[in-house]
Amino acid sequence: MEDKEKLKILILSWRGPKHPNAGGAETSTHEHAKGWVRAGHSVTLFTSDYKGAKKQEAIDGVSIIRSGSQVLGVQIAVLKWYLFAAHPKFDLVIDQFHGIPFFTPFFVRVKKMAFIHEVTKEIWKFNPWPKPWYFIPALLGSLLEPLIFRFLYQNIPFMTVSESTKKDLISWGISDGNITVIHNGITIPKLKIPEKENKKTLIYLGSLSKDKGIEDALKVFSLLKNKDFRFWVAGKSDPGYLKFLKTKSQKLDIGKRVKFFGFVSEIRKFELLAKAHLLINPSVREGWGLVVIEAARMGTPSVAYNVAGLKDSVINNKTGILCNNMTHANLVEEILKLLEDEEKLQEMSKQAIAWSKKFRWHESVAKSLKLIDKV
Repeated sequence: MEDKEKLKILILSWRGPKHPNAGGAETSTHEHAKGWVRAGHSVTLFTSDYKGAKKQEAIDGVSIIRSGSQVLGVQIAVLKWYLFAAHPKFDLVIDQFHGIPFFTPFFVRVKKMAFIHEVTKEIWKFNPWPKPWYFIPALLGSLLEPLIFRFLYQNIPFMTVSESTKKDLISWGISDGNITVIHNGITIPKLKIPEKENKKTLIYLGSLSKDKGIEDALKVFSLLKNKDFRFWVAGKSDPGYLKFLKTKSQKLDIGKRVKFFGFVSEIRKFELLAKAHLLINPSVREGWGLVVIEAARMGTPSVAYNVAGLKDSVINNKTGILCNNMTHANLVEEILKLLEDEEKLQEMSKQAIAWSKKFRWHESVAKSLKLIDKV
């Protein structure tokens, strides 16, 4: 690659690698960033700080700067740094959305691109503010979010991960031609894939939060009356909410059949996904549903709500089941049907594996490289 083709790229993201609450969106961002570095570009990621974090470090060739809290603090820190601190002159600035963007059209004069997994919409009402104050971000977010897209980002090119998000963007004034869909890939660590558990086992994997549906998942499991079923919960949570979930499990009389693993390593994650029979995902909205594809790669189909993102990553009745009614009863019904039909479960497992093999990071990065070159 000739020098004139190399770009200096700045990515603005509310969370970055090693952040205790980092999830699928942050994994995706880093995979693209390190792929751009391998291609010869220079990449800087400006993201939020957290307790014990290094203010600056390089990970996989990506230069990382951390400052400010993950909600609004990082946006203010970026503004000060970009306008008043010494830094390289960037050729392209990536403005990553996670509810609140970085408002780069106000202060960045070089080429810009927005990167978004999902619009927030109904997730605003699941904000962590205490009652009665939680209605403030719920109301303001719902009212202002579409206006930000329509009036501030209308002429900015977007990269997103699913057709569902693309449709949402179009409905809020972003033109079809300004949106590029690039699916996430998956990275499988080297491991000996274990056999399925002897007892039928459901797994929930991901952030333990209301909008991700963990409380729905516990309720659904309590309605599965077969005492031999097991339920695994793996993912991050703040200590207070985890205590609430464990107490809820006891009240639902499933405490002895539910195991909370907490945060697990990549290898452990895939071992659990491989051993389980079904992934349950009652999230109210996703950008793509990376965990669905990871589970599929381990031969574990998903039962999920038919919502944005999940309807992109699950092929209904082939790699999993999408529940249109979005009720506990509907989830219970579909789970029981699958667990009681071994032949269908095995066939769905095979199709899930085949589907998951379509998603490779090197292919996704090749597409994003073409996009940034175009931008």
